[in-house]
Amino acid sequence: MDITFEEAGKADINELIRLRIKTMIADYGGISDYEKECMEKQLPDYFNRKLGDELVAFLAKDGDKIVSVAYLHIIEMPANSTVVHGFYGNVLSVFTEPEYRCQGLCTQLMKNLLEYGKKRGLDKIDLSATKEGYSVYKKVGFTDKEHNFTDMQYKYVSGDDGSL
Repeated sequence: MDITFEEAGKADINELIRLRIKTMIADYGGISDYEKECMEKQLPDYFNRKLGDELVAFLAKDGDKIVSVAYLHIIEMPANSTVVHGFYGNVLSVFTEPEYRCQGLCTQLMKNLLEYGKKRGLDKIDLSATKEGYSVYKKVGFTDKEHNFTDMQYKYVSGDDGSL
């Protein structure tokens, strides 16, 4: 095993798509054919436009194969009391291939991600932790978020034909 750590480039997009879909399957216990089709259609353009700017993917590779990935989405917003410089990050997802887990790859990726965020001048980095990842994130310095708000969402539901 020859593990290297790096930031993703355009040449990694096909692997990023493969791992993004595997992440969704792992996180949600599966995805429908329709959801997979939508992701395969949207992700190439998204990665081509955003990768390296608004989206940074931190990789662990075994040779040429990506075996672990952590995505940092850079968000600009009007400055406020918690984002005084107007920029923060959100960890979109972290995934490690099952046979490479418990080897410190995720820990190193998160350290790389945090160092990048510091150099980029981000005010904070948010993430939503799974039970499996919680201890890793705590180990590298993430804390439980305290706020006076309740997370909510409005979800548009579309059918297989794309209609609402």
